[in-house]
Amino acid sequence: MPLMTTTQMLLDAQKNGYAVGAFNVENMEMVMAVMEAAEELHSPVIMQTTPSTVNYAGLDYFLANVRTAAERASVPIAMHLDHGNSFELAMQALRAGYTSIMIDGSHESFEENIRLTKSVADACAPSGVPVEAELGKVGGKEDDLDGGAGGYTEPSEALEFADKTGITSLAVAIGTAHGVYKGEPKLDLLRLSEIRKVVSVPLVLHGTSGVPDETVTECVSRGICKVNYATDLRIAFTSGVTSVLKEKPNTIDPKKYNAAGKEMVKEYVKSKIKVVKSEGKA
Repeated sequence: MPLMTTTQMLLDAQKNGYAVGAFNVENMEMVMAVMEAAEELHSPVIMQTTPSTVNYAGLDYFLANVRTAAERASVPIAMHLDHGNSFELAMQALRAGYTSIMIDGSHESFEENIRLTKSVADACAPSGVPVEAELGKVGGKEDDLDGGAGGYTEPSEALEFADKTGITSLAVAIGTAHGVYKGEPKLDLLRLSEIRKVVSVPLVLHGTSGVPDETVTECVSRGICKVNYATDLRIAFTSGVTSVLKEKPNTIDPKKYNAAGKEMVKEYVKSKIKVVKSEGKA
């Protein structure tokens, strides 16, 4: 089927008490792995790229891979710009054909975050392309994204932010971080519940790689509708590749070790689809 937007995906998730997994993809094999996992578990899925991934090959290369996967699939697949860092990049993704856009103004002041986010939401609205934003700041470092120590989302600000910007989903900061955790993360679940009480748009959880599965499931039960995974997919793919090269160091055919990486990513994605409870929801 053609690429879908995330709008109905997330509204269905919100209504029925599950979340949609959003998986960062870095190459063709990872795209194939996510699609195959979604097909096998009959789950909707979101694939996404960060600005650093886009810089590596371009919006069109990654979009072409995901569009091909969607056309071969029988489940809904969306293509999302993760952590779009400028109005210009957001518009480039919109024009290229991405079906979901994130603009991340969380490093700016509250007022500037509203201004930037609203400008992107207003530009995307005529095309029906949904816009995600972030309030508070998810900490940690991944690629070119550095959230530092992070900062929590205030429920009262979240209500004002959603009302003034016209966003369709909101990423909240409740104690998660990007990249690899040094210890077990401690999430402020009560804060999440308070945000859910005042904000009507679907909520998004970033920095989920490394968060215990039971904690993610609890977040879903408290209103999270989209769950992002990135770092652990890279780890899974690299583990598959290195396992082949360790066993057979003279392997020169990339298909051999890339296939092993793909399989590791596929199994990881299947496990997280079950965690967010989207199995059978396509």
